This record gives sequence, C-alpha cells and structure tokens, in this order.
Amino acid sequence: MKNIVLVHGGFVDGAGWEGVYKILKRDGYSVSIVQNPTISLEDDVAVTKRTLAAQDGPTTLVGHSYGGAVITEAGNHPKVSALVYIAAFAPDKGESVGSLIKDPLPGAPVPPILPPQDGFLFLDKAKFPASFAADVDPEKAAFMADSQVPWGLGAISGVISEPAWRTKPSWYLVTAEDKMIPPDAQRAMSKRAGATVVEVKGSHAIYVSQPKAVADLIEQAATKAKAVTA
Repeated sequence: MKNIVLVHGGFVDGAGWEGVYKILKRDGYSVSIVQNPTISLEDDVAVTKRTLAAQDGPTTLVGHSYGGAVITEAGNHPKVSALVYIAAFAPDKGESVGSLIKDPLPGAPVPPILPPQDGFLFLDKAKFPASFAADVDPEKAAFMADSQVPWGLGAISGVISEPAWRTKPSWYLVTAEDKMIPPDAQRAMSKRAGATVVEVKGSHAIYVSQPKAVADLIEQAATKAKAVTA
C-alpha cells in the first residue's frame, strides 16, 4: 500500500512532517501532506477527505496530536485502510479533544496554553520548546514557537460521530517524555482503540525530532494493512 496521508496537529502546520516525508519518499511511498486550517474539526475533516479522495488506492492515514481527532473521523473514508496515531488523540464517539483534556490526572504536565483570543489558542512562546519540542534542535523549536498556527476552539470542541479505529486497524506511537499529552493518556487511548503500540522516548514533537522512528511505524502499518486487505 503505497499511499500515505499525513495530518498535522494544533499550533503547527504540515511543514513539520518534512523529515518523515523524505524517509517515506525515499522508501518508495506516495506521500501527501494535509494543510488543515485548524479552525473547526468539521472543516479539517473535510480538507483531509479531499486529499484522501485524490489518492489512487488504499491509503495509510497518519495523525499527530490533534490530527488524531481529524483522522479518527476522516478515517471512515473508503480509501483508508490503516490509521497511525503519533502522540495523538484517539477520541471515541461523542468525545472531543476538549472533553479528553478537561480533567488531567493529578501530577500530569499541563500545556502552557494561553487564554483564548478571539476564539483561538496559542502556547506561551517562552514555554513552547520545553512543553512541545524538548528534544528538537533549540533554533528549530524557537522557530516552531514563533510560527504557531492559531488553534480554534471549534477544532477542540468538535465531536467525533463515528471513530474509524472501531472498524479499521490502527497503530500508535506513544511518546514517553511528552509534556503536552500525558504518556498515560496516550497509553489508555491506544489500548482502547486496540492499536498496535510502539513506545519511544521523546517529546510531543517526535515527528520532527525522530522522523525515522515515526516513519518506521507508518511503514509497518502500510505493510501490515496491505497484508490484511490483500
């Protein structure tokens, strides 16, 4: 299964996938990167489905962070044969990112999200590197902090109607040093989804800092899903 579609999360855009993209392309995959506006979940699902519709066959759909909510809904598209969650939310029916983060466990890291401005959220720039990208090159982490994409409250409150992981095989990369989505929350969501889990020591921005670990899991999913559908 050679088609792979990559979906970014909140506060960032698709450019962060470049390292993963280069590895997948080198290994012979056809890779598309979705640029979601992250204003509402509904819009992001629609944008992702447009990219899926353009694929010429079975596709592995990958989401990082909030992108996991997007692929959970958009993954119901008939061309999607595997889902890959990278340190991502995997909501169930009736859940949203907002409902998943509203009651953090005691002692869990709290992301430095600033109060909403005109319906959008940002992370505190000074705290962004430590919380989002602790193992990313400091200059690159600073660039990510200064080039943040506003994350809409409509994206966070968007509710899943039918989780694709209930009917399609899924893989999940848990980031053990994550300060944005607590590792225990990742483990719980991946277990609930019945995902094949790989755990890596790394930050929330694992797709930037360790592209090979991310690409390896995506390729595993693409290969195994192909065997399942063959």
